[in-house]
Amino acid sequence: MSRHLQQQLLARLDTAVTLLDLPLNRDHIERLAVELTPVFKAMLAEQTAAIEEAEPVPFSVASDADAEDETETTQVEGCLCRIGLDIDLDSPAAVLADRLRSSQPDVTATDVPGPTALGLTVKPQSIECWRWWLHRLNVAINSVRTVDDGSAVTAKGSLKGVTIHLRGDGVPELLTDTTAARLSGVLAGHPW
Repeated sequence: MSRHLQQQLLARLDTAVTLLDLPLNRDHIERLAVELTPVFKAMLAEQTAAIEEAEPVPFSVASDADAEDETETTQVEGCLCRIGLDIDLDSPAAVLADRLRSSQPDVTATDVPGPTALGLTVKPQSIECWRWWLHRLNVAINSVRTVDDGSAVTAKGSLKGVTIHLRGDGVPELLTDTTAARLSGVLAGHPW
């Protein structure tokens, strides 16, 4: 963690020094990164502790095996759609699920357990697509959590009065594309 954080800090400092045209060489920047890493690590730990107090319960669309008689499950254009039988199809969550399903190709599953609650599973095609989802659903970037097996991330957001439990399938894999990650500022170094 410290080495990874140090590399991220080094990349950010290098960018800032370049943009501000500061008279620092690479040795100075590396020294700053080494000296500041413990400070940033402590600051991040404090933020994480504050977030964990208010962290949502991980939520995602359940598999067909978990489906009970109280939900209706359908498949629409490759998207798994679940809605509680007691939920009105005109409820805010059902309408939003339908709109997102029909207009966004990244949506792979929707689950409407309540009139103002939506489980949304997406498989973004790029890091920028994932950032768009976070922005669109008003998700704080520091509230995103990786699931235990590392195959997806979860977060909680809201849109139009609907609480959305977002799951991003394959998002951790997007970060393995080093060129895209560097362009997004996730990894140190130049993308070319």
